[in-house]
Amino acid sequence: MNPPTVIGAPVDSGQRQPGCLMGPAAYRVAGLHEILAALGHPALDRGDLALPDTLPACAPPNPALDQLPETLAWTALIRDAVTAELDLGRLPIVLGGDHALALGSVAGAAAHAARIGRPLFLLWLDAHSDFHTPISSISGNLHGTPLAYAAGRAGFAPFPPFPAPIPAERICLFGIRSVDPAEQRALAEYDIAVNDMRVLDEQGIAAPLRAFLQRVAAENGMLHVSLDVDFLDPAIAPAVGTTVPGGATFREAHLVCEMIHETGLMTSLDLVELNPALDERGRTARLMVDLLGSLMGRKVFDRPTRSFT
Repeated sequence: MNPPTVIGAPVDSGQRQPGCLMGPAAYRVAGLHEILAALGHPALDRGDLALPDTLPACAPPNPALDQLPETLAWTALIRDAVTAELDLGRLPIVLGGDHALALGSVAGAAAHAARIGRPLFLLWLDAHSDFHTPISSISGNLHGTPLAYAAGRAGFAPFPPFPAPIPAERICLFGIRSVDPAEQRALAEYDIAVNDMRVLDEQGIAAPLRAFLQRVAAENGMLHVSLDVDFLDPAIAPAVGTTVPGGATFREAHLVCEMIHETGLMTSLDLVELNPALDERGRTARLMVDLLGSLMGRKVFDRPTRSFT
């Protein structure tokens, strides 16, 4: 595993619920650096990215779009930061921030993968498919668009063209349980593996994930993992503005993360949608850091007993 680099991305422009900009600080306070060091992976922390004083001038293609100039600027910043770390042979861990940050992080990983001639695979751990375009979005919230951008859907101007769109067969949606009709129609045109909670209830967590990871390994692929807080059930992870009942349990989420680690395939990672303003005494931030530990090699029997009193 490459040495990790932490990149703070306090993106709050992809949706209208304030608070995600505090996510990077909450992860650090919850012991992110300590758990990485304890596992033998001390991280280089690049600090938090910051928007420039001057934002891009743009004409929104959809009048409903919210904070488009800010999101365009974040996309460029994060894309360049992720590409730079991958070029250095490091594993970028992008701390969010809402899921709009993946417009930049996945683009950065794709640019690097194309340059070195390796296929990029994308594992989307999320309650939502995020398969809208800026034109199709009714809410205008751009955190609902990054997967469509990565897959090369049309309708993303004024965003720059995605560098080397990811073929559908290299994308896996995992834990999905909230997809609106427009996204369902769009997904039907792509051969993306959609492992919704019905699939996971019927087949279990391990089999669909193992099948996808085996494809990554067979093609010597790079793997970008995008982990949204709402992948988890809100009963254990309340600190997110888009809660959907019926998400992954504590044990299921750790199994997913341990399986990813055991392959050694993960080359970049997003931790997104943590809103500390909605948390309960930091429990969601601590759980996400705990899952990061599993992604980086901690086993379930290593869990310390923890008191919340």
